[in-house]
Amino acid sequence: MNRNIIRHLAAATLLSLAGAAYASSDMAWQQFAADVEAKCKKAAVTIEKPVATVDSFGSEHYGLALLTGKPKGAKGLIAQICVYDKQKKTVEIGSELDGKKLGLMPAK
Repeated sequence: MNRNIIRHLAAATLLSLAGAAYASSDMAWQQFAADVEAKCKKAAVTIEKPVATVDSFGSEHYGLALLTGKPKGAKGLIAQICVYDKQKKTVEIGSELDGKKLGLMPAK
């Protein structure tokens, strides 16, 4: 009888630990995505009000985001690729890409 109680307690403990690990992992990924978004938007100095589409997990070493918006002082739509170094927590922004060439503009 004691063995059954121990088994049930062990199973309950493992399930609760797995749930806590999943929750903290999910929260960590949400925080990661928020950090990538904030740093990439700050670095996108050529876009008036950048919109960031963040790859939720990125690659093994980098966070990735696509920034889009109106270029400062001009018309149209541009995009830039943002790369976030997961170790250094720094970002680099690629050059401006024409939204029309990327197919981001609505067809007329």
